Amino acid sequence: MNSSLMLRRFCCFNTSSSSSSLNSCSKKKPLVFLGSPQVSTTVLDALFNASTAPDSLFQVAAIVTQPPSRRDRGKKVMPSPVAQYALNRGFSSDLIFTPEKAGEDMFLSNLKALQPELCITAAYGNILPRKFLNIPPLGTVNIHPSLLPLYRGAAPVQRALQDGVKETGVSLAFTVRALDAGPVIACERLEVDDQIKAPDLLEFLFSKGSELLIHELPSILDGSAKVKAKPQDDSKATLAPKITPEESWLYFDKEALVLHNKVRAFAGWPGTRAKVVVIDNKNGHHNILELKIITTRVCSHNNVQGIEVDDITFVKDALAFPCAGCTTLEVLEVQLPGKKVISAAAFWNGLRGQKMKKL
Repeated sequence: MNSSLMLRRFCCFNTSSSSSSLNSCSKKKPLVFLGSPQVSTTVLDALFNASTAPDSLFQVAAIVTQPPSRRDRGKKVMPSPVAQYALNRGFSSDLIFTPEKAGEDMFLSNLKALQPELCITAAYGNILPRKFLNIPPLGTVNIHPSLLPLYRGAAPVQRALQDGVKETGVSLAFTVRALDAGPVIACERLEVDDQIKAPDLLEFLFSKGSELLIHELPSILDGSAKVKAKPQDDSKATLAPKITPEESWLYFDKEALVLHNKVRAFAGWPGTRAKVVVIDNKNGHHNILELKIITTRVCSHNNVQGIEVDDITFVKDALAFPCAGCTTLEVLEVQLPGKKVISAAAFWNGLRGQKMKKL
């Protein structure tokens, strides 16, 4: 697949290709979907299914997604998860656009040729310039996994979990040039479990977001959503900047709850890491290990007794890491470089009686 596919023909998505279905589609408003990662396929699936309903008001006229990239450890150049999902559903490859940037002249020319009434974005991953936003008369609507104006930016779910929030949600908002600052059409709130990790919460929020989108689409398509949408209070806005690999290290001079929330937030990518020292009791040899910390919990009783401040012990099913404020982080699953994820018990048994300390 080329990095920027040319438009060859205009058709709508439908699993059947009869002339009657094409005539039916011609009366519907053309919609363009923009998304890239796996979580975006939930939204695309909902749009595909809704567009084929007898009373549907719209058709999926085109899909815009990130260009093919190397995956499977760099061995293969593969389309984005959204592109692959669309192809699997029988969507025309001619109508899947993969510009490097959404401001490319050729891409914008092809988009204008479709005359889309509305664009929907869900984790697309590219900044949309004004030239793009001016094309659909009904605007561009984004599914954002936070309760706007909270957590505007690239990593709303991760930053919310890192902050230990008890409540979050998903918002439908019109896209403007300012970052995630457009009027909010609707939102849905939900409580946050203190063990849920970012990939699971992200998937759940986009699932809820797709339901919210389908519910609100009639008002978006008839223009009434623009009237009812509420401007955001910029004074209450918080930012959710992109996560960097350098942030993945855990330092145990912080309280256990802070570290636990970071493990949940950074699960998947980039993960969280810690360095420990393994000491051979027989010869005193020190070996430094880098551990990826997969699953944790905060020790509820904080009564790990009889250990030095840097000692890591094994209690019941967990590695107990002493932290600031007399708190203890219990690590339930770990991963050594190049190895599979294992339980804390399996890791501890592999030490064969050697001591372990924080570095």
